[in-house]
Amino acid sequence: MMKNNKKSLGLYIHIPFCVKKCNYCDFLSFPAEKKIYRDYAKLLAGEMALWQERLSGFQIDTIFIGGGTPSLLDENDMEVILKGLHNYFSLKNLQEFTIECNPGTVSPEKFSLYKQWGVNRISIGMQSAIDDELSLLGRIHTFDTFLKSYEQARKAGFHNINIDIMSAIPSQTRNSYQKTLQEVIFLNPEHISSYSLIVEEGTPFYTLYGDEPPVEEETDRLMYEDTGRFLKKAGYHRYEISNYAREGKECLHNLKYWKRENYLGLGLGASSFMDHSRFSNVRDYNAYRETIKEGEFPEGERERLSEQDEMAEFMFLGLRCMEGVSVADFSECFGTKIETVYEKAIGDSIKEGLLKRRGDRIFLTERGIDVSNRVFERFL
Repeated sequence: MMKNNKKSLGLYIHIPFCVKKCNYCDFLSFPAEKKIYRDYAKLLAGEMALWQERLSGFQIDTIFIGGGTPSLLDENDMEVILKGLHNYFSLKNLQEFTIECNPGTVSPEKFSLYKQWGVNRISIGMQSAIDDELSLLGRIHTFDTFLKSYEQARKAGFHNINIDIMSAIPSQTRNSYQKTLQEVIFLNPEHISSYSLIVEEGTPFYTLYGDEPPVEEETDRLMYEDTGRFLKKAGYHRYEISNYAREGKECLHNLKYWKRENYLGLGLGASSFMDHSRFSNVRDYNAYRETIKEGEFPEGERERLSEQDEMAEFMFLGLRCMEGVSVADFSECFGTKIETVYEKAIGDSIKEGLLKRRGDRIFLTERGIDVSNRVFERFL
C-alpha cells in the first residue's frame, strides 16, 4: 500500500455576523444586512478556490465553522459555503466537522442541511440556564429557546454536541451557576466547554466594570471548583483547562490549536498556523472583499516564529491539555533536551507543586491548573 505523506490540516471558516453584539464579546463580529451574508458566502467560496492548489499537499481532517453566528445564514447562503468546501477540497479524510449555532437562529431545516453536507458535530452557545443572566450578557435567547434548539439538533440525528457555559457572570451566584451545571448535565451532551468570563477592553462590560472582576475572586474560584466536581461526577473527563468530554468525544479541531498542528483560517480576520508561520486575514470587510475579487489572498499579518517562540508555545499550549507535554516530542521537534532550555522553569514549578513529571510527560497538577497563567509565564 502506498504511504500517505500528506500533512493533516484543520480548516476554520469564520462567519463574522451576529444579530447583536454581546456585552462581553471582543471577537470579530457585527450585525449586517442579509444581502451582505450572501455576498460573504460567495467571497468565502472564492477564497477556497485560491487555496485549492496550495492545499494539495495537505489532508483536511477537521473543519470548524465558527463566528459570530454561523447559524444566522439561511440555507441557501450556507449551502454556497458547504458546497464550496466539497468542490475545492478533498474531504475523504474528514473526521470531525463542527458548526457553531446560537439558540434562536437555527431550525430543523438548517440542521437537516448541515447533516446532508457532512457536518457531524454541533456546538451550541447556551452560556447560562438563568434568563436574567442571559439578558445581562446581551444574549438574544432564553433558556427555553436553547432547549428547543438543542432538541432540534438531537432530532436531526446529531450525536456529538457541545454546549458552552459561562461562570463569573455579573450578579451570578454560586447557586445559580450550579443550577446551570445541573441543567446541562441533565441534557447529557457529549462535550461541555466551561469558561470563566474575562472582561475585555473595548466591550460594554469593560465600560461598566473596568479591570475589576464583576464577581468576587473567591466566588469565581468556588464556581471553577464546582465545574470540575460536578462534571467529573457526571462522567465527563477534563482533557483541557476549560473543556470536558465523554470518552472519545474530545474536540479534534481545537486539539490542533493546543498541539500546534497545522490549521488554516478562511474568512474575515481568520488566523492560521502552517509550517512554522502564524498569519491572519485582513479584518476590514471592504478590503477582504476587494482582495478576493482581484483573485489575491487576503492576508493581513504574518509572523515567522523563532525557535524560541516555538519552544515557548510548545510548552504553554501543550500544558493546557491534561496529558501535558512529551519530553521526547520536545527533543524531536527542537533537537535539544527540554531540561536544557527550561530546567529552572520546570524545576521551580515541580518544587512548588504546580507541575508533575510522570515518565515521558510533564503536566499541570490540580494546583497548577488553578494558577495556570502563572506557570505559563515562566516559559515566555
